[in-house]
Amino acid sequence: MAVTASPALQFKEELKAGQQTVIAAFKENFKAEQLLQNLCRGVDGVLAKIWKNFDLPKAAALIAVGGYGRGELYPYSDVDVLILLAEHPDKPTREKLENLVQIFWDIGLDLGHSIRTVDECLQESEADITVKTSLLEARLVTGSRKLFKELQERYIASMDPQRFFQEKLLELQQRHVKYEDTPYSLEPNCKESPGGLRDLQVILWVAKAANLGNSWKELADRGLITDIEARQLKRNEHAFKDIRIRLHIQAGRREDRLIFDVQTAIAETFGFKTTESRRASEHLMQRYYWAAKAVTQLNTILLQNIEASLFPQPSVPHPINERFNEVNGLIDIASDDLFDNEPSALLEIFLLLARHPELKGMTARSLRALWHARFQIDAGFRHDIFNRGLFLQILQSPQGLTHALRRMNQMSILGRYLPNFRRIIGQMQHDLFHVYTVDQHILMVVRNLRRFAMTEHAHEYPFCSQLMANFTQPWVLYIAALFHDIAKGRGGDHSLLGMSDAKKFCYDHGISKANSELIIFLVQHHLTMSHVAQKQDLSDPDVVQAFARLVKDERHLTALYLLTVSDIRGTSPKVWNAWKGKLLEDLYRITLRVLGGEAPSADRELKNRQEDALKALRLYGLPGNAHEQMWQQLDVAYFLRHDASDIAWQTRSLHDKINSPVPVVKCRLSPIGEGLQVTVYVRDQPDLFARICSYFDGKNFSILDAKIHTTKGGYALDTFLVIEPAFANNYRDIINLIEHELAEVLMQQTPLSSPNKGRLSRLSRTFPMVPTVDLRPDERGQYFLLSVSANDRTGLLYAIANVLAKYKINLHTAKIMTLGERVEDVFLVDGAALQSPRSQLQIETELLESLRV
Repeated sequence: MAVTASPALQFKEELKAGQQTVIAAFKENFKAEQLLQNLCRGVDGVLAKIWKNFDLPKAAALIAVGGYGRGELYPYSDVDVLILLAEHPDKPTREKLENLVQIFWDIGLDLGHSIRTVDECLQESEADITVKTSLLEARLVTGSRKLFKELQERYIASMDPQRFFQEKLLELQQRHVKYEDTPYSLEPNCKESPGGLRDLQVILWVAKAANLGNSWKELADRGLITDIEARQLKRNEHAFKDIRIRLHIQAGRREDRLIFDVQTAIAETFGFKTTESRRASEHLMQRYYWAAKAVTQLNTILLQNIEASLFPQPSVPHPINERFNEVNGLIDIASDDLFDNEPSALLEIFLLLARHPELKGMTARSLRALWHARFQIDAGFRHDIFNRGLFLQILQSPQGLTHALRRMNQMSILGRYLPNFRRIIGQMQHDLFHVYTVDQHILMVVRNLRRFAMTEHAHEYPFCSQLMANFTQPWVLYIAALFHDIAKGRGGDHSLLGMSDAKKFCYDHGISKANSELIIFLVQHHLTMSHVAQKQDLSDPDVVQAFARLVKDERHLTALYLLTVSDIRGTSPKVWNAWKGKLLEDLYRITLRVLGGEAPSADRELKNRQEDALKALRLYGLPGNAHEQMWQQLDVAYFLRHDASDIAWQTRSLHDKINSPVPVVKCRLSPIGEGLQVTVYVRDQPDLFARICSYFDGKNFSILDAKIHTTKGGYALDTFLVIEPAFANNYRDIINLIEHELAEVLMQQTPLSSPNKGRLSRLSRTFPMVPTVDLRPDERGQYFLLSVSANDRTGLLYAIANVLAKYKINLHTAKIMTLGERVEDVFLVDGAALQSPRSQLQIETELLESLRV
């Protein structure tokens, strides 16, 4: 008998009411296991009732598989079922089964189903590891117990534990690669990301397939894990289940990612509050990352143990020293109680791994002993002069440092030895441009510095590699990198707080006065070079002179440059670009000249750039006097703000168009190797900068830099550096397009359109920053410096330009600094409206309004 529409509706309402009751109970008691089991029981009951309403063969069974088979059902999870038959169905039975499946859908289940015989189940499981895994957790809901038992017996008989382990391990590795091999994603998937629920399930699956146990307690009883490990695994498993349930309830749908939109809401359900120094979401994510890190550590230990059980190998120890042996390419402890008897070996093992690249890791025995002995690292351990010497030797290792520090962090040794480092493990920075937790960012910066010292990576940043090759004792840079952000999240200036930590570390570890001073300097000023290069006018001799006084000598300058490049590259793959690289290298080179005794001189710089530009012009085959008419129209500021190659290119392009009645637009691939350089030469007109920004905005081009100049003859000579992802593929067409279209736009002078408010990214919408505007005279009182910061979005620069045009503000330079999802722009401006405090206030107010979305 089929279920009619009315009973189907009743079943749907019964299912929904049951779900709402269970969720309501969870919101009261927050018992995750209870919710998972009760939701499962509710679905079991409804499906069994429906099954009984169908006249199906007696030798048929309804079987729960996957998570549903495990007895765990999340609020909006799919329900996977297998309809098991003794034989292929005839036509009437097939029609009944189709109606049955339709009813399952009609009552509101997100269904995953298959209809198979026992033979078909075994064939599919041999061909597909996913099917084999789902059958591992098969559970009878209703129907023929005899047929279900036959499936179980034949499935167990067909199981090859070794093959199953290898396939699940390969599947795990592929999944980890998909999620970038890190549990520290900004928006981790609590089910699939490394260190998440799926990693825990893999352990239980391979253990069950090998008949080693079905639960953490059973694994402990078999000696595969200790009771402490079993409790830790169960606690972290419960934490992830709890988060996943809350995610489903908060999103009102199946959602396993801790996306930005829900992080704060989920954090608040756990009782976390936003404070002055940290958001509620940052507290939640740190808890998540700590749990994921622990799971990753234990996952490694357990899988190695199970692998050793399934694939026993002859292990002949080869002594490394009295405390450690090499076994099958891995380092092994000479005795189980080594770390208890000689705690210093907790650091020595990492030093040996760094010194012996042929060792590929640790044995499961060593990993487990290390994991359990980490609490030996206490105040007494840290004060021991021998241990301090070992840690310093690790940092001074000529090879293997990055791997050593990452292993130490993974096994919770680094945070135990440096307690302040432990505070920033798993600490997310919702500052719109860091995409790593603080500890991962710090280790990424160390890794970037190390790559400068490795010849195989010299092609990546040749200038940095060249500097590093001549830098003595590079380990001081690694220590500075370890401490540069160690004080994040404490409140206050993290550079100053980190400086105090670095100072104590240097004193405790007996580092020389000169090296200590350099490390402390680097931590205190690790943001300074980036600020000067990207926000100040490098053509101003006073700016360069002040920076040279700060760094004092070439060693400090080189160290700060290398740390700054590594730091910016370590924030996010999107933050670093060739333009930032050029600004930093330019600041390095001109400061080096000043430190070498060359006083900053505008006259000398002017002469040098003109001579270099003339040399380049001669290569173009132009007459010797071709430049004269154009150069007579340009003042000193133009030559100081442009490179010799830019001056030569613009002179070559414009020397015969000095009095052009129509706009001239010239475009070329930028010499820095990224983006396009666009020069606009046109009789000066109101709103010119805004009009050009409007054009670039319409094309979705990002402006990295703008140099605005007006010739003595009343022509605007403006240069822009713009980027867009498609440039690399068809730059010739884009160059022609810009030269033609932009000239047409400037010729027509149609009224400016209203700025588009643009769209913020999800990250910016979730963590909006309060826009700021700062307008103040420069040190000489000749111009005004306008600094703005806001969430990045399309049309932002045009919106700013529109306000400046409205008040007839003249723009001289624009430094556009994009930091991931955040912009910090600095403009050099002047204009009559800036002389009145009242109009200044109006301009700042309108700019703030234009920055808001």
